[in-house]
Amino acid sequence: MNAEQFKQLVKKVKIAKKLPDAIYFHKDAFADAPADLVKFIKVVAQALKIDESDFDLIKLFKSDFRLSLLSYPTFYDDSYPALKQSVTVDLAKLSHKITKYDNSENPPILHRKETMVSPTNKHYQLFCDLTAEGEQAGLYDNTRMIGFRGSWERLIAKKGYELVDGRLFRNSAVQSPDDDKTIDRHLTAIVRHELSAPLKTLAKNGFLSDDYSIFDYGCGRGDDLRELEAHGIDALGWDLNYRPDADKVISDIVNIGFVINVIEDRDERIEALLGAWELSQKLLVVSAMLGNETLISQFQPYKDGVITSRNTFQKYYTQAELKAFIEMSVDENAIAVAPGIYYIFKDKQLEQHFLQNRYKRAYKWLHLTAPEPVNEEQARILFTQHQQLFESFWLTCLTLGRCPANKEFAQSDKIKEVIGSNKKALQLVLKWFEEDELTTAETMRREDLLLYFALAMFEKRKPYAQQPEDLKRDIKAFFDTYKIAQHQATELLFQIADSALIESLCLEAEKILPASKVDFENGLPHSLTLHKDFITLLPIVLRVYIDAALQMYGELDDIQLIKIHIHSGKVTLLGYEGFYDSPLPQLRERVKIKMADQDVDFFDYIIEEKRPLLLNKIDYIDDTFEDYKKQKAFNKRLLKNFQEKGISFTFNNILRILLQKKLTIKGYRIVKTLEK
Repeated sequence: MNAEQFKQLVKKVKIAKKLPDAIYFHKDAFADAPADLVKFIKVVAQALKIDESDFDLIKLFKSDFRLSLLSYPTFYDDSYPALKQSVTVDLAKLSHKITKYDNSENPPILHRKETMVSPTNKHYQLFCDLTAEGEQAGLYDNTRMIGFRGSWERLIAKKGYELVDGRLFRNSAVQSPDDDKTIDRHLTAIVRHELSAPLKTLAKNGFLSDDYSIFDYGCGRGDDLRELEAHGIDALGWDLNYRPDADKVISDIVNIGFVINVIEDRDERIEALLGAWELSQKLLVVSAMLGNETLISQFQPYKDGVITSRNTFQKYYTQAELKAFIEMSVDENAIAVAPGIYYIFKDKQLEQHFLQNRYKRAYKWLHLTAPEPVNEEQARILFTQHQQLFESFWLTCLTLGRCPANKEFAQSDKIKEVIGSNKKALQLVLKWFEEDELTTAETMRREDLLLYFALAMFEKRKPYAQQPEDLKRDIKAFFDTYKIAQHQATELLFQIADSALIESLCLEAEKILPASKVDFENGLPHSLTLHKDFITLLPIVLRVYIDAALQMYGELDDIQLIKIHIHSGKVTLLGYEGFYDSPLPQLRERVKIKMADQDVDFFDYIIEEKRPLLLNKIDYIDDTFEDYKKQKAFNKRLLKNFQEKGISFTFNNILRILLQKKLTIKGYRIVKTLEK
């Protein structure tokens, strides 16, 4: 075999981990590789007197006439196996080099093992799960840092995880049980060098400020506390193993982060949750590990969870199971803010503000309109003298959709001094600004409130004993009475079950949205897909439809596209790698929310080479996206290559036709392949 034949055979290997300069695959995948290549590899091994049992992986170089036989004896036993020996063969020079790592303290290690074996391999799904854990933990953000055991272990610790039995854990520890089996809970506390996920949600929602005191219940080694204290935030914590002498302090916000999942006794789990709840004055944040049956099956069962080899306990929840457990324990509504993270508000006015702000849209006032002729010269002079004050007042009116009360506008005292009252100020500014703008803002605010009330009914939240004063003013201005608001919200909620109405609204939405797409099955509308930026532009019924589903999921941080299933009561969330900077984004995560079943299914696409590509991104973006023009030009050029032959617009056809035409994709361009 010569170098060119070798190069062509390497290109034909389908099942392998593919890097820029080489590919790797396990010898158990020989059946899926070209027969001539497999025969050649075995001949090389025999010539070097290397038995097939002495190597596990084969590394084939793409450009050079070289290969390596790699020994990973614990490939199937360790999640991230270490390299024991490498035999690199230079086939052009007919030389080889043997490198041993069995005595090395920092050997090279393997990742993404599922790419190196066939999907029919019995370990394939486990390998996929291992990679999914690493993806979710952010361990593959910088692949240059993960090639050796030492840097890999430091990265795991930096991200706030620990490797136990080959699986990633992120937990805290609390009180040790009196049980016939003693669990070493102190071993579950991890070292962290950035805020934990629950604390990050607090930061995002404006709760990490001087306005709120924080208490970390089961704080482990106190990494979150150190980070908060460094930013001048009032934060305290308690942990039986690491801060046993610390007081349990009543605070505005209490975080019990990844604690309940390490308590093996269900009653004690409830006691811990109630203990944290009693300390909270305004808000309790509860988080726990999520897991599926595939993950759980890897461990020794114990009670309703599993035991690891380090004698630590884990209770894995589904999203719906965690919500049910919290609500049963504290008898309060739990609000999903992210997978595995829930807010439970003790301060019901704060809860109402939080929920309202979730659905509140901001009216964008872009410019001043030309002033109408005003007969009263004094009014004209008055406006000119205090133009900045009245513009600020007008913006507040647009934000509220109505005339603000004195407490709602910071400069109300100045308004009173200049013109007498806020109502008189509104009459004055309406002579300068368009009344239609205020009408639009009023409609938006009214719809947002209806959405808020409808979702409260969908969640079956307990009626609030008291409402914030600003909400009372909104109800009076937009509905006259709370009873009328509730009646209209009830009618709105019932409409999301009307599939005929949902179908007509989806078809209408496709026409009015800046970008979206209706898909058909058997000639009938099946679903509407849109970017999350356009949710607020949807008809109010479709907004309720989507937000009702999101009650079971949380925020859309890592999601770009939302698919409304018209007839099944489902919503699918799609998260893509490279959505904002690639012409062909890769599907990384798919979440299916089933409203009728009150359940959430998570699907991860781990293997980069096998991730579905978004071929029609242009259908979901408009000119407000930075790459819109580049994407439009890319799709036009790409489509041109297919229209010429009348070929369907699919990923496989894209690659095949581009190869035939000696074209390749570079960024947003399609260019000629450089001949060597």
